Amino acid sequence: MEYLIIIIKVFIFLSIVNVWFFRFNKPTSWRGGQAANMKREFEVYGLSESVMYLVGGLKVLAATLLMVSIWVPQLTLPAAGIMAVLMAGAISMHLRVKDPLRSSFPALSFLVLSLFLMFSSSF
Repeated sequence: MEYLIIIIKVFIFLSIVNVWFFRFNKPTSWRGGQAANMKREFEVYGLSESVMYLVGGLKVLAATLLMVSIWVPQLTLPAAGIMAVLMAGAISMHLRVKDPLRSSFPALSFLVLSLFLMFSSSF
């Protein structure tokens, strides 16, 4: 079970870093409202550029804390909790702009994985 938890933490970290650093200005099939980049996606949601950077910073921070929690397990619960809240927010934004459910799949996946980490850290 310990290896599965480590794999999930690394997966979330790498995925968040990929989205917010390497795919930030690129279109993906998961972007809300068929936006071509992250800035446009947040505009589709009716959110400002400041909110975009705040959300991105929080996601990167939570993902980094998940990586650190491999060695400092006490960070798992707060890091996964932050990630879960952010992913629930992402899902709500997709629903708000009436994106196809398929667009919410990454956020839903990370929400489920974050909840799994939260509950597994309680034991």
